[in-house]
Amino acid sequence: MSTLHSNRKSAVPSIIVFDVNETLIDIGSIGPLFRRIFGDPGFVREWFNQLILYSNVVTLSGYYEPFFALGQGVLQMLATIYKVELKESDIDELRERMLSMPAHADVAEGLQLLKDAGFRLMTLTNSPPNPTGSPLERAGLAHFFERQFSVDTVKVFKPAQPIYKMVADELGVETSQLCLIAAHTWDTIGAQAAGYSAGLLAREGNAPLLVKGLPQPQAVAPDLPSVARALISLWRA
Repeated sequence: MSTLHSNRKSAVPSIIVFDVNETLIDIGSIGPLFRRIFGDPGFVREWFNQLILYSNVVTLSGYYEPFFALGQGVLQMLATIYKVELKESDIDELRERMLSMPAHADVAEGLQLLKDAGFRLMTLTNSPPNPTGSPLERAGLAHFFERQFSVDTVKVFKPAQPIYKMVADELGVETSQLCLIAAHTWDTIGAQAAGYSAGLLAREGNAPLLVKGLPQPQAVAPDLPSVARALISLWRA
């Protein structure tokens, strides 16, 4: 069941900006690689958590390396920590799997609901552009979106504030006209700090951070159609 919060913003958002990894496309699809290397497909969650940690570390430290390169480095680091053999082909396979993750089953319905309600749809991802096609193109979702933004333009990772402001500047709107939908609370907090509204797609392993003084999303639900319906009810009723 969706949860609505009372912190309505004075400006009603007309643009929905989506996170991509885990929000729209399924990082669990990389599980077979982690089963082969570490003996547990669920180890993909440890890898992804470490990837987010170190993307924040490099940004706070003033460095930048593309997300896929960091992902490969984190895989090598974890193999060293857990003393497992890692082949060069495993490192190459990780990059290819990151580029070809499928969409979650609920995504197309949720996107169509928002599009039919008159929202403009964009994406904002930590992943860099790829000349052979973005993960969204490979997943068959690209046609839903007006534009696809990448942190690679600014070369700092979410939730750094310049990222969210870049999207507003590129679209020529105030951040109050934007709403971020993401599966990660660290991302919704970052967007709300920049002036966005937010919807939290609480997929398995994700939940709101209920700490006094931190912003809460305008909608929280375990699937995208439920988040979409909540936001439509809030802003299009």
